[in-house]
Amino acid sequence: MARQQRTATATTERDESTGTDESTGTDDNAGVSERSGRPERSGAARARNPLLPAALVLALLAAGAAGWGGWQRYQAANDDSASFAQARDDALAAGEQAVQNMNTLDHKALEQGLDSWEQSTTGDLHRQLVDGRDAFARQITEAKTVSTAKVLSGAVTELDERAGRAGVMVALRVTVTAPKGEPAVKESRLLGSLTRTAAGWKLSALGQAPVGATAG
Repeated sequence: MARQQRTATATTERDESTGTDESTGTDDNAGVSERSGRPERSGAARARNPLLPAALVLALLAAGAAGWGGWQRYQAANDDSASFAQARDDALAAGEQAVQNMNTLDHKALEQGLDSWEQSTTGDLHRQLVDGRDAFARQITEAKTVSTAKVLSGAVTELDERAGRAGVMVALRVTVTAPKGEPAVKESRLLGSLTRTAAGWKLSALGQAPVGATAG
């Protein structure tokens, strides 16, 4: 009987030395990393870390800000290009019309034609036309001529949008009809300087283009 008690005692000691809970069969070292010996965090514990969602939000915000900034730069560049292209088209259209007006004059609608000359110009050219209006009127009345112009092509040679200056080259076909003789047809290329005014682009100078120059 004593021998059996000693055996039971020894068995109990061996069980206690292993750290096993006989009631549950669960090892006391559960949840401890086999490599480091430190307790491992469960998925629920990691999810409760407040730094993780905050870091994610900051990363998303930074990415969004970078993308928005890139889009703004892209849009600004395209807006600048579009604005320049629009100013160029406006200058060319105004320049072609003004050069055509300056080469169109009918003795039967003289005042209307001279008004068109003045409305198409500004600066020194405008003052020259105003000062010489009476002389021009006498010459056209005596000659009884009709001049009409057609734009063949045109191009902007320079454009300073900030300063409000531009240059155009316009190729024209001008037909002059007099009471006697056949109509005279001449093609020419003219260089015009434009100045932007409150009423739009207007001619501030006009002259013959060099030989060999082309418009468009």
